[in-house]
Amino acid sequence: MAFGSFQHSRHAQPVAEINTTPLVDVMLVLLVIFMLTLPLITHQLAVNLPETDAQVQSTPTETVIVEVGIAADGLLLWNGIALAEADFEQRLQAAAHTESKPELHLYADKNTPYQRLAEVMAAAQRHGLTRIGFITTAKAP
Repeated sequence: MAFGSFQHSRHAQPVAEINTTPLVDVMLVLLVIFMLTLPLITHQLAVNLPETDAQVQSTPTETVIVEVGIAADGLLLWNGIALAEADFEQRLQAAAHTESKPELHLYADKNTPYQRLAEVMAAAQRHGLTRIGFITTAKAP
């Protein structure tokens, strides 16, 4: 190491310089490694992709969206129509038995208790409606 000399003199001071030889050696090794690997990285392989005669199906499936609103006092709205709890359960059951199960969009007031929101999601899950989205509004600038 280059921190001092091998002479054991009483007045010899340690050398406070950093030996840069190991650093230069490491940098040269890294340079050689990068010079060898760079051509391998930039090499492109030509790939012949297969062609097919299959036709693209142009019959998109329609997604049925049901808007479920929950007011701050717990009142339920089904596509804007106020419902009682029993009517809400019947609508969920009818929606679950349709051929394409609808996607529920939940609009909840910010003051709605989480318990009420959890009850609505649990009721939807009990009937097999698992596609649920939470709809929020953006803040006004």
